[in-house]
Amino acid sequence: MNHQRAIVDLLYEGYAGRKDHRVAPTVGLIRDRGVVVVVDPGMVPSPAAILDPLSALGLAAEDVTDVVFSHHHPDHTLSAALFVHAAFHDHWATYRHDVWQDRDAEGFKISANVSLIRVPGHSNEDIATLASTEDGLVVFTHAWWTAAGPARDPYASDTEALSRSRVRILGLAPRLIVPGHGPWFEPTRDTPL
Repeated sequence: MNHQRAIVDLLYEGYAGRKDHRVAPTVGLIRDRGVVVVVDPGMVPSPAAILDPLSALGLAAEDVTDVVFSHHHPDHTLSAALFVHAAFHDHWATYRHDVWQDRDAEGFKISANVSLIRVPGHSNEDIATLASTEDGLVVFTHAWWTAAGPARDPYASDTEALSRSRVRILGLAPRLIVPGHGPWFEPTRDTPL
């Protein structure tokens, strides 16, 4: 099947704030014309939590071409080593093996339908991954932990910047938002700013 837009899947649905101290990011997958992107491969119960869903989609870790870190908190990065052939993207560079290539995330295109923008707030270095799909824009971001927020991020580095980033993201009219620690959701007028 020849798709003109990106295809998005969730590999692992994240969570936070549990009484048993467990935390995991929502790990996303974007496929776009030969580019295979994993977003936020962080703390999960085991490597199988990411690799098994990837395998169910007909892909191996070696097939992943790119990994995006929404920010550098360990819960969003600790499983990155599963993808030894990938280029890694963050707010200011792309890394592959021993090559560090400086570039700003703002407007950087990983592929025809996948790009990055800066959305500071949760951390000063936060970025969002934008995937243009047949059904509309999907935004992977830690501007929200879940659909409900929290309305006020308890770990935000800059709450005013976070609010501006949320307004910016919603202004893009995304079809779906993939938050930092929960299921994807359709934004509504009740989505926290």
